[in-house]
Amino acid sequence: MKAKALWINQIKGLCICLVVIYHSVITFYPYLLEMEDTHSVFLAKCWVYLNLYMAPFRMPVFFFISGFLITRYINDVPWGNSMRKRVWPILYVLALWGVIQWLSLVSINQWLAPEKILSTSNAAYSETMADFVARMGTASTSLWYLYAMIVYFPLCKLLSRYKAVLLPVLMLTSIAINFFPTPFWGMNSVIRNLVYYATGAWFGAQLVLWIKTHALRDNLLWFTAAIIFSFAMYNLKINLFLSLLSIVLIMRVFWLLEGKLQPTESSIMNQLGTNTISIYTTHRIIIEALSLWSLSLIKGDVLSTPVILGILLVYPFFSLAICTAVGMAARKVSQHLFSDILFTPPLPGATQSPAR
Repeated sequence: MKAKALWINQIKGLCICLVVIYHSVITFYPYLLEMEDTHSVFLAKCWVYLNLYMAPFRMPVFFFISGFLITRYINDVPWGNSMRKRVWPILYVLALWGVIQWLSLVSINQWLAPEKILSTSNAAYSETMADFVARMGTASTSLWYLYAMIVYFPLCKLLSRYKAVLLPVLMLTSIAINFFPTPFWGMNSVIRNLVYYATGAWFGAQLVLWIKTHALRDNLLWFTAAIIFSFAMYNLKINLFLSLLSIVLIMRVFWLLEGKLQPTESSIMNQLGTNTISIYTTHRIIIEALSLWSLSLIKGDVLSTPVILGILLVYPFFSLAICTAVGMAARKVSQHLFSDILFTPPLPGATQSPAR
């Protein structure tokens, strides 16, 4: 990987860490809010609220980077080659890991929590194949990011000539979906985040150039006004502007850090960014098992209060370490033993770009 791309890859690493932490929190802490120990409840609430406040910074940056990285395919690569390299590999991974996740999560729950009432809105908890297919078709899956990538690319390529007109429309749509949602939670997320992917795909090159050439201190008045306005909108349940601001800030920080720290391809954040697809597809399975096992210990009066407090304090980081290690190991095993069939479609005679 060229050095100039390392800072972008490290942002991908940060984003996948935030995604893993998000799922670690929502599958664990809400089930502890009824505990008798007030300190445990306090820690659980802290993580729940922190997770909520991180929402504007997690997926928007991820989608902007994803859009930015496919700019060449939007502008220069023919349709056939583009679809073969940017859509088909992701569709393959979505279908394969959708089934793997479904079978895994149902089995894990039958093993560790047979009495648990499973969600009826997530494809991973479907009781029948028909339910599974229907929910996958409406993006009602923990893998909805992959669903979005499949939809976003052809849309942005098809409509790129109208980008100046369509971007404000996408911004309004992203705001409107918060107040007028569809019945499908995954589809709501897909609609909400299209604007960030499109911004990266259509205007990412210009924005990155601006970030590299303009210091925030030289635009302090405008920057301060943007912060005040963004938080005012956030208080009105409009995350769009805070999310756009976070994209600029995070990219600026990583760009500056690259100049000071000189990151290498072997750095941990770069490795995480390189393995986002394997971490993303495997982490939800690991988290399900880890959360159910941990909850059984905590609620089974097996652990002392100090030990429980320690677990509640660091659980998301412990989960993050396990999930990232397993995800990267899964990619290596797939590459060395199975010709990467777990993450790349097997098409003999054709050069495939692995899904990332």
